Amino acid sequence: MKARHLLATALALAAVAGIGFAAYRFGMNRGMQMAEPATRAANEAASGRRILYWYDPMYPDERFDKPGKSPHMDMPLVPVYADEGGDAGTVTISPRVQQNLGIRTADAVRGSLATTVEAVGSVAYNERDVAVVQARSAGFVEKLFVRAPLDPVRRGQALAELYVPDWVAAQEEFLSAKRIAAQTQVSGLASLVDGARQRMRLAGMTEEQVRIVENNGKVFPRITLTAPIGGVIAELGAREGMTVAAGAPLFRINGLGTVWVNAEVPEAMAAQVRPGATVHVRTPAFPGETFNGRVSAILPEVNPGTRTLKARIEVANPRGRLVPGMFATVGFTPSAARQALLVPSEAVIQTGTRSVVMLAQEGGHFSPVDVQTGMEANGQVEILKGLEAGQKVVVSGQFLIDSEASLKATGTRMGEGSAPALESPATPGSPAAPATHHASGVVEQVTHDSITISHGPVATMQWPAMTMAFALPHGTPLKAKVGDRVSFEFRQAPGGTFEITRIEPAP
Repeated sequence: MKARHLLATALALAAVAGIGFAAYRFGMNRGMQMAEPATRAANEAASGRRILYWYDPMYPDERFDKPGKSPHMDMPLVPVYADEGGDAGTVTISPRVQQNLGIRTADAVRGSLATTVEAVGSVAYNERDVAVVQARSAGFVEKLFVRAPLDPVRRGQALAELYVPDWVAAQEEFLSAKRIAAQTQVSGLASLVDGARQRMRLAGMTEEQVRIVENNGKVFPRITLTAPIGGVIAELGAREGMTVAAGAPLFRINGLGTVWVNAEVPEAMAAQVRPGATVHVRTPAFPGETFNGRVSAILPEVNPGTRTLKARIEVANPRGRLVPGMFATVGFTPSAARQALLVPSEAVIQTGTRSVVMLAQEGGHFSPVDVQTGMEANGQVEILKGLEAGQKVVVSGQFLIDSEASLKATGTRMGEGSAPALESPATPGSPAAPATHHASGVVEQVTHDSITISHGPVATMQWPAMTMAFALPHGTPLKAKVGDRVSFEFRQAPGGTFEITRIEPAP
């Protein structure tokens, strides 16, 4: 009976304790729920600004409805205020930070945009100014007056002398028929003379050669080949003493009165080049001198290696100074200027699927704006949609502003993925390196690949004092132990972690 009485007493005491604990938890939760609006109101009253949410600077994509410590590490959450434009992708940067980031702006203005296209090319023969000299009859090359390729020739200049045996029989037959017709005065012999004349033509003799034989009454078994045009001997197929067949090509002559300049036009600019357009050609062989030409054709083929189209330009070459193989720079006549909304080319960020500019507003506010771009020339780009005249755009430091926005957990990103870490200004033309930040503190824990430090505030990262772990660089010996006060530098790695770049005992 006594044991049963003790058990009943214990159960009663446990029930009373449970009810008391439940009442205590209910009161605490109720108090916290009532305190949250009060805490928010107190914070807003102290700052004079409306708070949108809180976030952890180490994990800017997570948002919290109330203040407190980060669930990831021992550091307080940071508020985001309504006047910072956190929900609209707007970031506010103080004038001092703007100066440190090297931010420059320019106005979107209306002006004329005259597109100019320059390309490189090379000089080539004009393949439409070509003459081929052939042997009209089988024979032998007795004399050769031009002996090497690329020898210059004039129009009408003698090239070679050929002996044609087939002409001897045809000419003698013609002269015999002509003498018989003249001596006998027999009617009907005229047709015999005409037949002999036709056989000379069939043997390859020209009308002029037939007329010479008829007027002189002598046999001319040799023929002198002359140049039909002036230029250079591009191909030489004859040598003295060789036998040639009827129709064999002996000389190929390229004229130099005009030449072609084959210019490699970038595929993106091909639409701005039209056949018939006037061009100006310059070559290193004649510095300071310009040759005028005209686009004769745009060849319908894109070079897969250089992504260029070939523009064929015909250029006058009266003194034959432009020769095949010369390099040339071609300037195409700009199209008619037109009014457009223009911004500097460096203000536009191409993400692959979007064109974005960073719009500068009053009070140090910046926000990304999608734009539709048109033609680009002379360091300016045409804006078809997205901006208005007079608005200011950032031309230097756009990526740094977007990095600042990512630290404040803004929803808008200029790229399709996460924004890059805050970067320090880099030298123009070189890739920007991750920013390095400085801090000092006390070592709390050391492992083989990390070190935990209780450090003070980091102004460049907008961090308060906290305790956090940093990755250690591979292969670098660590000269610090638990309890040491150290001065160190760190940076954000591509994976989002923070790693030590330099650590030494604090002075």
